[in-house]
Amino acid sequence: MSDPASSPPLPPVVYAEASPRSSGGTSLFETEGEITVDRVTDFASESDLVDRAASRLADAGFQVLQRTPLTINIAGPPALYEDYFRTNLVADEREVMRLGVIDGTATFVDAADTDIWGLIDTSRSPVADLVEGVAIEEPAFRFQSADPPMLDGYWHLDVPDQLAELLRADAVHELGVLGTGVRLTMVDSGWERHPYFVARGLAGTVVLGPGATDAATDENGHGTGESANAFAVAPGITFTMVKANFSNSVGAFNAAVAQTPAPHIISNSWGYSVERRPLSAIHQALAASVAFAVANGIVVVFSAGNGHYGFPAQHPDVIAAGGVFIDLEGAMRASDYASGFASKVYPGRNVPDVCGLVGMRPRAMYIALPVPSGSELDVDLSNDRALHPNGDGTGPDDGWAVFSGTSAACPQVAGICALIREVDPDLSPAGIREVLTRSATDVTEGRASPSTGGPAAGPGVDLATGAGLADAAAAVHAVRPELRRTIDLRTGWAIGADRDRRVPHDG
Repeated sequence: MSDPASSPPLPPVVYAEASPRSSGGTSLFETEGEITVDRVTDFASESDLVDRAASRLADAGFQVLQRTPLTINIAGPPALYEDYFRTNLVADEREVMRLGVIDGTATFVDAADTDIWGLIDTSRSPVADLVEGVAIEEPAFRFQSADPPMLDGYWHLDVPDQLAELLRADAVHELGVLGTGVRLTMVDSGWERHPYFVARGLAGTVVLGPGATDAATDENGHGTGESANAFAVAPGITFTMVKANFSNSVGAFNAAVAQTPAPHIISNSWGYSVERRPLSAIHQALAASVAFAVANGIVVVFSAGNGHYGFPAQHPDVIAAGGVFIDLEGAMRASDYASGFASKVYPGRNVPDVCGLVGMRPRAMYIALPVPSGSELDVDLSNDRALHPNGDGTGPDDGWAVFSGTSAACPQVAGICALIREVDPDLSPAGIREVLTRSATDVTEGRASPSTGGPAAGPGVDLATGAGLADAAAAVHAVRPELRRTIDLRTGWAIGADRDRRVPHDG
């Protein structure tokens, strides 16, 4: 609960998730247990009740942006919330970690008269008989790195070849396993068909999340760039981007879940930093949405964070993607840019599960990725053609930037999930996670981000890298043992394939 007297101004529009009364009889916001696949149906609502609640909220003047069995996504000016729910909204300006370091502030909104952060009490409102609570959205952040260097004189990776090689996806590509027919959806800043994708025949569809606009444009560039990670690993996927308004992230995630036909995999290179309980109202709503997706057979992958206590990466039903760095000589170690921690929200849950490829501190400048020409990343990261480490030495409109973070690891891991699902469509989300962890390459050197305690890598499963670096060839072999004869598991290349590999360059 915040102090209204010392609050900064409220935003002009507040996004929120209204929870219709749960069928199990216990409010989504009052349950003492964790909301996972085992009990998420207790918090779903009858469709008629959802419809009646949405109609009443719309009649009151709220924009109803989305309906799910769990929540109704609404938007409106602060005064409307205050009048309708008979509450007082207050704003809190907090320091936030955007690029692996504390970098500025963001505005969080709370109701002054409840003990759970971001929860609006509905008991005094005209919708009290239908809605058990309203969770106010919080700012979410794309887990990206900062300024990339110039493209000469430093160690970096190119897509798709080097990513496919180091994650050993090239071997299964030689066998025709490309993720074909697997529906992979990403929730991010948008997607544009960069010339990089056109030249390789890679296509995608963009769906607007509630509150997002202009499906043809990716103003930031993050989603476009991160999608190249997924395509490098699984070029045959059926790709959809849900363009998110990151002031309404839960709505965007629910839009991904609600697609018809449903996605097989949802990749999320974003999240919140949540070190300990209690969960805020919107985090509880997101936990329920994640559990609902997984209960319906969808694999959900989230970035572990770049020094953040990534949420919902730490949710028990999620595959959490951390970071491993491979240097010019091929040596592997934990990325000190990527998060690794034991969850205090879900006791016994450790993050990450497995890792993708992520650069090192201070800015994880590691993978050259296509971004829309003139997008925010293209302009900001060029830094007037400054040399490394102050800029990437490129122009502000060349359509390329070098960055990574666990934002990159997440779609890499999601791409490997697509390869696994292609060869065994009957595997459950838990089964796919088990294959990933069982087949990962153990990483025994390095430490994770000092911002999450800097845990050390060592033999076996550890807090720094989880089970290790995700291995596409070993994962596919784990579910299709007969492919042992066609995959050289030592090199990751298909037997009889051209072994004249492209050598990673350092300028």
